[in-house]
Amino acid sequence: MDIKRIATLVVVLAFGFVAGVWLGDEETGRPDEEERSVYRCAMHPTVISERPGSCPVCGMDLVKDRGKEQKEKPGVEDREILYWRAPMDPKFTSDRPGKSPMGMDLVPVYEDKAIGEGGGVKIDPGTIQNIGVKTAVVERKALSRTIRTIGRVDYNETSMTDVNTKVMGWVEKLFVDYTGRAVKMGEPLLELYSPELVAAQEEYLTALDYSRKLRERAESDVAAGDLDLLKSAKQRLLYWDITEGQIAELEKTRQVKRTMTVYSPQEGVVVHKDVFDGAHIKSGQHLYRIADLARVWVYADVYEYELPWVKVGQPAEVELSYEPGKTFYGEVTYTYPFLESKTRTVKVRMVFPNPEIKLKPGMYANVRIKPLVSRDALVVPSQALIRSGERNVVIVDLGEGRFMPREVRIGVQAEGVYEVLDGLREGEAIVTSAQFLIDSESNLNAALKTMTSESNGDGEEATPSEHKH
Repeated sequence: MDIKRIATLVVVLAFGFVAGVWLGDEETGRPDEEERSVYRCAMHPTVISERPGSCPVCGMDLVKDRGKEQKEKPGVEDREILYWRAPMDPKFTSDRPGKSPMGMDLVPVYEDKAIGEGGGVKIDPGTIQNIGVKTAVVERKALSRTIRTIGRVDYNETSMTDVNTKVMGWVEKLFVDYTGRAVKMGEPLLELYSPELVAAQEEYLTALDYSRKLRERAESDVAAGDLDLLKSAKQRLLYWDITEGQIAELEKTRQVKRTMTVYSPQEGVVVHKDVFDGAHIKSGQHLYRIADLARVWVYADVYEYELPWVKVGQPAEVELSYEPGKTFYGEVTYTYPFLESKTRTVKVRMVFPNPEIKLKPGMYANVRIKPLVSRDALVVPSQALIRSGERNVVIVDLGEGRFMPREVRIGVQAEGVYEVLDGLREGEAIVTSAQFLIDSESNLNAALKTMTSESNGDGEEATPSEHKH
């Protein structure tokens, strides 16, 4: 009995030993399979190897494929993507997926990875408070640019009229006898004696009398021809600027007027006068120039680099030195198609309402043209931008004392802000005031190092990304 028990025990122990060895081999084999790594070429993803080496196509070192680890790592999908960058050129960044200049897919840079690899720093709250870090939020707004220049007030050329006569004669009486006088439309300017005009009136009265006599005789054929003669005589008076009212009065009174009255064709101010009492004038001779000052022109010189922002219809403002604080509002009406070679400027014309005649031709004025650059631009404050030669950098506040420099592409500067074309997203926080915001690589690096938290990571100071001049 004892021998059987001993034999059974030996068999059980032997079986257990063999099973343990077999299971141990299987357990030790599984990690080998799980730890098996795959290496790929960054330029040729189809090149795959189970061990490190070089790409047979381009010769680049193969990199470890961590795609499986990233998929199995919990919480990867929940990480926030800060921006996208080119795998071969970290300087090229974008706020959305796309292609790099080399045609490769952009890779995401996550918030937690950016601190370690992107040159970010972690700052303790005490240091943040001591250096006075201030932040602002990247936002969208309508962006307009202000162009400041000097303007000159001038007459509105479309509201000016020259006064002359179509007959020769002599000035009998001058009603408007000085330059600068305001006149109303239809106001008499002068009386002119003209032998030609007297003869034309007599001819018209003769034709009128003859026409009436023929009508009384009921000779229709002769009356029709005489009617044409009457119309011709009347038309001659009209051609010589005799009004319908004056002709009607001539028909009523049957008296030839020795002089003709010249009336103002518009309301305005006499800006030029070239006639005097008793003067002999010829047909077509210039007598007066009348300008309406209710709307005036303002000319301004705009530099050629500012010309792309100036468009017809844009709002404009002027201020006068003799009346500070008062602003006049108008608009751009014309941009002249030539450049002044000496000043490198282009003349721009604006029109301004002038009901109180405050804007007087010949005055100089401070001009502001406000073109609308964009109705919905992504902008950052000007003080947030570090401009350093080849690059433009902002410091992004990642929260919890973490900061990271990021290169951005900027557009127009206006109203204390810069337009951001690439590199930032709406709602991100950026630093606007701190000791490290200076336009010098050495000063920037030194400031970031002094702000590094003593308890950051393994005790090594983080280094900001390359900052070229």
